[in-house]
Amino acid sequence: MTSEDFDIITKGLTKSFANIQALKGIDLKVKKGEFITIFGPNGAGKTTLIKVLSTLSKPTAGSVIISKNDLKKEPQKVRRVVGVISHEPYLYGGLSALENICLFATMYGISNPKERSIEVIIKLGLEGRMHDLVGTFSSGMKQRLAVARAIVHDPSVLLLDEPFTGLDQHGIKILRDMLSILRSQDRTILMTTHNISEGLDLSDRVLILSRGEIVYEGITKGLEGERFKEIYLQKVAG
Repeated sequence: MTSEDFDIITKGLTKSFANIQALKGIDLKVKKGEFITIFGPNGAGKTTLIKVLSTLSKPTAGSVIISKNDLKKEPQKVRRVVGVISHEPYLYGGLSALENICLFATMYGISNPKERSIEVIIKLGLEGRMHDLVGTFSSGMKQRLAVARAIVHDPSVLLLDEPFTGLDQHGIKILRDMLSILRSQDRTILMTTHNISEGLDLSDRVLILSRGEIVYEGITKGLEGERFKEIYLQKVAG
């Protein structure tokens, strides 16, 4: 394989905050269309990694290439090909669902922001609440709308930071179904989560991040949940 086959490449990626090194030389390659889940305890560096890859935080050292774009040299190009979903929806409660998505579509420079916003809202089954204020939405509905926000500019790479946090079982199922659809569209997806069952079921490959370092990497095919829990505890404790 060549670098052309990968949507995410990091080499020696480090991120420090004062005397704390949150990421310690991360080397990572994510193939085009691959779904990778990163597990790890709180403070392992998962959110920091997502923030760096999404240009929300600058790396201290190392290199990052996203869809052939150098993150340090071309952050604007990286933002155009990346969509970010987290447990915080980053929506405006005082605006309607359509107004929210139109706002982000306009920020991304989409030529027909309203038309495109309506299209993604319909895809996510929220057309009946399109004109309602987001402040009236349930957590699950906000998360669905957050997906619309993240894909309105049709990114090739999706970064998900603990997207299942705060959702009830119904909300988890809806989000899981949406992620399955997004995965089938040949998007590259990198997700962090504590939800082992969902992470294993959705992804092609799993990583364990501990103390800012990748301590385990493996494919999910044939990997049972109980076995992975044993591996996780061993790697994190070690």
